[in-house]
Amino acid sequence: MVTWQDVVAQKRADREKLLEPYKLPESALPPKDDLYVYDFFDKGGADSLLSAKEKEITAIDDIDTLAAKIREGTYSATEVISAYIKRATVAHQLTNALSEVVFEQALARAKELDEYYSKEGKTVGKYHGVPLTLKDQFNVYGVDTTLGYVGRANNPVTDKSKEAVLVTIFEKEGAVVIAKTNLPQSIMWCECENPLWGCTVNPRRRDFTSGGSTGGEGALLALKASIMGWGTDLGGSVRIPQVMNGGYGLRPSAWRIPYEGVPVTIDGQEHVPSVIGPMTRNLDSLISITKAVIENEPWTLDPKCIPIPWRQDIFDQYLSKKKFIIGVMKDDGVVRVHPPIERTLREAAEKLKAAGHEIVEWSVPDLHQELVPILNKFYIADGGEDVKSDVNKMGEPFMPYVEAMVNRGPPISIPEYWHNMVLKRELQKKYLDRWNASGKLTSTSEPIDFILAPGCPHTAVPCRKTNWVGYTRVWNGLDYSAAVFPVSKVDKEIDSLNEEQRAYVPRNDWDSTNWPLYDPETMDGLPVNLQIVAGRLAEEKLLAVVKRVEEVLSA
Repeated sequence: MVTWQDVVAQKRADREKLLEPYKLPESALPPKDDLYVYDFFDKGGADSLLSAKEKEITAIDDIDTLAAKIREGTYSATEVISAYIKRATVAHQLTNALSEVVFEQALARAKELDEYYSKEGKTVGKYHGVPLTLKDQFNVYGVDTTLGYVGRANNPVTDKSKEAVLVTIFEKEGAVVIAKTNLPQSIMWCECENPLWGCTVNPRRRDFTSGGSTGGEGALLALKASIMGWGTDLGGSVRIPQVMNGGYGLRPSAWRIPYEGVPVTIDGQEHVPSVIGPMTRNLDSLISITKAVIENEPWTLDPKCIPIPWRQDIFDQYLSKKKFIIGVMKDDGVVRVHPPIERTLREAAEKLKAAGHEIVEWSVPDLHQELVPILNKFYIADGGEDVKSDVNKMGEPFMPYVEAMVNRGPPISIPEYWHNMVLKRELQKKYLDRWNASGKLTSTSEPIDFILAPGCPHTAVPCRKTNWVGYTRVWNGLDYSAAVFPVSKVDKEIDSLNEEQRAYVPRNDWDSTNWPLYDPETMDGLPVNLQIVAGRLAEEKLLAVVKRVEEVLSA
């Protein structure tokens, strides 16, 4: 009889066999107790594996710049894919980021692209030869889609038509999938650990989490071992890993990006839809790949996709707008943010005000406090039966966070479900009304353009310690477009606790769990991200204002 342990051993052995040709020897890697590996490549740790040209290739953060160099003939597709395969392998050795490995298929595809380029004198699509990694939730031909469950292993996608629509679009544009990345058991958590693949850690501190649920992507991008990542976001799963790793991530409104071919836990629930979002190393890349997906008219391949074309006029309108009215949300009224986030938000508001933008306080704690508990009821509306069935397939152990989630209560009735939907809709209307009424707070009587807020109440934290995701989840409940971006870093001198902070008494259990996590010594140097929220189906507006804000903050 095959046990869950047998499956884990077999899957990990298969992965290691595929990685073996590209690995650094153990003797060349940092010791296991060396927590800080973020600068391993910069310090020449992989020089025996990566050539000078391969280091040059992976140092390029911008997707369009890399694609242009391939188009100009500076690099071949094979050179680019080989460089990223090597770097991704070493990044995995450092953080345990990879799940399914498709290196040989990627090299074969790169060879085809090079042959086409040689014969035709032009590239295949916009991203010819650009590597692509995906959360282990996207169907990719020939490999499993596990969602972090042992019971979903050894069931590869054998029908090309069942591949994720997103993969189809990017293959058409010439991009090359090189691997899939780790995620938590069930995907329903904000860290990245499961019995099948283990725990993905943060390269800046390997005893800290890389975030979740798209944590494998976050770690790879942080180590420049991927240049284009895609994840899903049900309560912050694209944004939280990028907050904890200092990257860029977008949560679009539901059905703007195609979800077809992407299995999900509690599939069929649409009360709080999971959405697909891009993850990148710079903002221009985030804009580029979001625009590319929409310009490929995904609604012709996914019946759920909303047929809204890319609205360049809206993007340009907000990119050129002289003055923004910005609602700054310092606190959600439930969990207080740690000092570095508080400082970064305050300094950002000051810089934006100095640049001529109007700043108003956005404080609606009553709505946040009402909405999050309703969303939590939706996530376990079936009493956890969907998750339990997957975990019980092979008898794998429940991860602690999954066990706690599925045991919150019995399934709710259909009338109760309908009632919760009504409550959610009413709160969505209240939030919209508050937004529209914000003109009462502004000098021009015009409502705010967008909200500037924390992405999380903390930076990266020790593994298994993340608990409050209200700063991201609320926007899923409202279905607002939201993006996170890096702004500063923790500074143990500047961000030490002041007298008021040392005397702070937490408001509730969530706050009591979060506040003691702050340690300026262990968190020194970790990235601090902020979040911008622009309303529903406002991706063009959002990306434009993030660009404008980043220009001001980086000046």
